[in-house]
Amino acid sequence: MALITSTSNIKLYPISSTILSIKSKYNISTTKKILVSKYAQNGRKRTTIYSASAADNAPIPKLESRSSSHRIWWSKVEVKKPKKIFTRRKWSALDIGTLSMVIMMHGLAMFAPFVYNWGAFWVAVGLYFVTGLLGICLSFHRQLSHKSFKLPKWVEYFFAYCGVLALQGNPIDWVSTHRYHHQFCDSEKDPHSPFEGFWFSHMTWLFDTEAIVDRCGEPKNIGDLESQTFYRFIKNTYLLHPLALGLILYAFGGFPYLVWGMGVRSVWVYHITWLVNSACHVWGNQAWNTRDLSTNNWWVALLSFGEGWHNNHHAFEYSARHGLEWWQVDMTWYTIALLQALGLAKDVKLPTEAHRHRMAFKNVCKG
Repeated sequence: MALITSTSNIKLYPISSTILSIKSKYNISTTKKILVSKYAQNGRKRTTIYSASAADNAPIPKLESRSSSHRIWWSKVEVKKPKKIFTRRKWSALDIGTLSMVIMMHGLAMFAPFVYNWGAFWVAVGLYFVTGLLGICLSFHRQLSHKSFKLPKWVEYFFAYCGVLALQGNPIDWVSTHRYHHQFCDSEKDPHSPFEGFWFSHMTWLFDTEAIVDRCGEPKNIGDLESQTFYRFIKNTYLLHPLALGLILYAFGGFPYLVWGMGVRSVWVYHITWLVNSACHVWGNQAWNTRDLSTNNWWVALLSFGEGWHNNHHAFEYSARHGLEWWQVDMTWYTIALLQALGLAKDVKLPTEAHRHRMAFKNVCKG
């Protein structure tokens, strides 16, 4: 499993003592040449050659290859096992369909500069709030995945339907994957950890649906949603709903509305959602001892309606509020608080002082 490393925490040994220990372990004497590499304190690799008897059929120690490992830019996260998504595996129909949809939306968005008008632009902005804030952040994530609050069923289903129009999958599959992410966060079973590469955690994990089943097993963590007719119906008819939205946009505003309302808006919400999985496990700071890579990242939080306060979220998964400090802007929380004031949101969960105390870093050295 991959680890976070830095040059300061690599345990260094003298070159000579390393060689002697290998000689002793494998009873090597003098004829055959063996190369032993070790990293010196200045970060450069030094190579020492010593001799061994060809008659000694001792095994040559296998030194760990660093050719495929690398550190993600401007971070301490080291990718130890890069995941190869596009080669050496069998593609399922679902994988091909998912990749095709993502490519199609990016391709559609490329027409944006050529068909721009203010009406199309504001349609995209409006749908960004409807599908991103109300659909993905408030409904799919904080209510359905973590049960941070309760809504009347008609309100719950309306917001969930907004999430369906974000083109990120149906609620049942989305919630199942996210719950597995928290259950196995930044381990070998995590569906999208940056330990397997930044772009894997950002988006390419989406194109290998069988990997999630291989790691986590068949989805058995969404019985609460599967028991409801509405969510089963949405799963069985999923693609029809974004398609209907596209037809409506085209009917009202022609190709510009389709490009901006579907292409630009979908790609924008895609990458903002994906940045929570990637950037918020690579860059930022940790306020709580969550024992994973989750970070608070202010610029992702601004783009994602508060989802970027990700270390807060991993510390208190059940909390309806992610921006726990007054200055941590959290548009999704403000919306939930408004629904609570209107008498719609009930059983709104927030971190207790006792839980905050348990999650706080102990014995922090101040320099």
